[in-house]
Amino acid sequence: MKIPPFDMKSVNQQYRRELIDGFTRVLDSGWLILGQELEAFEREFAAYCLAGQCVGVSNGLDALHLLLRAAGIGAGDEVIVPGNTYIATWLAVTYSGAKPVPVEPDERTFNLDPARIEAAITPRTRAILAVHLYGQPADMGAIVQLAHGRGLKVFEDAAQAHGAVCRGAKVGTLGDAAGFSFYPGKNIGALGDAGAVTTADADFAERIRILRNYGSREKYQNEIKGFNCRLDELQAALLRAKLPFLDRDNQRRSAVALRYDRGLEGAANLTLPFVPSWAEPVWHQYVVRHPRRDELRKQLAEAGIGTLIHYPVPPHLQRAYGDLGLEPGSLPITERIHDQVLSLPIWPTMEQYQIDQVIDAVLSACRRLDV
Repeated sequence: MKIPPFDMKSVNQQYRRELIDGFTRVLDSGWLILGQELEAFEREFAAYCLAGQCVGVSNGLDALHLLLRAAGIGAGDEVIVPGNTYIATWLAVTYSGAKPVPVEPDERTFNLDPARIEAAITPRTRAILAVHLYGQPADMGAIVQLAHGRGLKVFEDAAQAHGAVCRGAKVGTLGDAAGFSFYPGKNIGALGDAGAVTTADADFAERIRILRNYGSREKYQNEIKGFNCRLDELQAALLRAKLPFLDRDNQRRSAVALRYDRGLEGAANLTLPFVPSWAEPVWHQYVVRHPRRDELRKQLAEAGIGTLIHYPVPPHLQRAYGDLGLEPGSLPITERIHDQVLSLPIWPTMEQYQIDQVIDAVLSACRRLDV
């Protein structure tokens, strides 16, 4: 039997009744934009994250873009970003008018390496945008200590880490503000695009609300040049339906990851995920490394195992960022990671036989590639 990288249908079917109830509430209300469902979701997600404020927006990229704008970051400024991340992190900085300045990751965790940040700081640096990649929190204690000692803001890209914990605190509360994505494949996903910003600062949250709605608090009264980045009522209602089950589904993902850890331990030339003692990841992805990644992926495909690569080309080598002049070899750790990572199937409703089938296929493929 073929195993997909992710089974969207089975994940959403478990909430079928709750999703229909949410859809029905919106349909019957007749209110589709900036209404009670959005207000309720913002309160509920803020409470879940233990954050003071939540502002729903149209997607994760817009969440990051708007929080940078709300912080006053713009042309002439620099924002430190991970070299090893999805391009959306960099795009948010670009949209704000600032320049992304990449820093290499800790090769064990794939996340921004605090020890390398200092060398990247210049008089134009305004903020550090840390990513909790694959659902594992970055070392925010070290990052925040460094940043605040230099007068810099710290923001979290928490697009893949809903519910993850760093030294006892949930992501979304570890910096000055955080951007979340609710893309359908996330740990809590909408049935379309959606996102949010969390922060403890009520005034900052209000600036986000104005920016997301054409620069307006009151209809037809525009205080600033804003954007149309609103989270609609339907997606807010669907997210409300799923939110009560997020911790349960994260625990299920963790159980899959633990089974992989045990079953794949000792597989030839395969590097398993490393989790620091202070981190509680939520396993958005289970990412391994292999020096012959493409051959491993091909053999797994032949065995009926679907995999993904997060991500095949790092942002600095994308044509979109050719203007930065970062040639191949300029970020060697990042490039090595992108050449070797492979995401194994993982989702909260994954069956035991499916997990075992993946483990058997990976072990067999690794043995053949070791010959």
